[in-house]
Amino acid sequence: MRVLGIETSCDETGIAVYDTDHGLLAHALHSQVDMHEVYGGVVPELASRDHIRRVIPLIKSVLQAAGLSPSDINGIAYTAGPGLIGALLVGVAVGRSLAYGWGIPSVAVHHMEAHLLAPMLEAEHPDYPFIALLVSGGHTQLVQVNQPGDYVMLGESLDDAAGEAFDKTAKLLGLGYPGGPALSALANKGKPGRFEFPRPMTDRPGLDFSFSGLKTCAANTIHRENDDPQTRADIARAFIDAVVDTLVIKCRRAMEATGINTLIAAGGVSANSQLREGLHKLARQMGGRVYFPRLEFCTDNGAMIAYAGCLKLQVGETEPLSFFARPRWPMTELIPG
Repeated sequence: MRVLGIETSCDETGIAVYDTDHGLLAHALHSQVDMHEVYGGVVPELASRDHIRRVIPLIKSVLQAAGLSPSDINGIAYTAGPGLIGALLVGVAVGRSLAYGWGIPSVAVHHMEAHLLAPMLEAEHPDYPFIALLVSGGHTQLVQVNQPGDYVMLGESLDDAAGEAFDKTAKLLGLGYPGGPALSALANKGKPGRFEFPRPMTDRPGLDFSFSGLKTCAANTIHRENDDPQTRADIARAFIDAVVDTLVIKCRRAMEATGINTLIAAGGVSANSQLREGLHKLARQMGGRVYFPRLEFCTDNGAMIAYAGCLKLQVGETEPLSFFARPRWPMTELIPG
């Protein structure tokens, strides 16, 4: 089975073709970062318009790169949520319309479920079951993954997601958009221990997250201290250390509670080098292993949508001619029972 994947949930247009026999055949991504950078964040209307301009040319390009024609595609998967409603509707409408025109089935994919499955695209991928840490601009979640479609929500953010806190702190430090990579680079120049930020919600039982207080602590420190380069680097280091420690502590708890010592991390923040180092260290201590998608599949991409959609189509999931897009789509709704 060959599945065309379409991702348009936010500010990246991702297209890919996945083949059940040969794996990922081709993929392409157009990022809107340069367009949104001048505004300091994503402008939804501009994002939607750019998806409209990019999606069809990218589909043609990916099919050509894979040496395929529309008649070679057996199904289409598209991101139906969560995300920006206008951006989602571009991919949903194009995907469902192409499926109708080509006479093949289509399936809606949950954006975070696709991130959760992204490490399965790699040659070395985890066996089920595993614990998934999903960390992105909009979500921070811990999920027990027993099989595709069989999930247990262990914990999630009660307010700001880790990625959102990254971007807001980076903006306060004058690092521009997107802030995560720049904040990580600045932290590498910082002195550990000069500032000590809280590790939120680690002093109580449970696996939920909260990063709003940490963001406020960083903001207060930035406003209180001298605005010299070393101080800014030291603040960035303290912030990164606090986020990484918090995520590692929660992952340890999840692994201990479930008895599962295989961990994956996915989503945009999973590309962070400090987090990867912390999770590798944790996995060694737990006698297990941690897996990550390749860097280009940490952020939004069509490959993970094509793969997740392929799994759904193989078990008979399809969409009716009518279609939907959901800007808010709790992952708990994917959990049976």
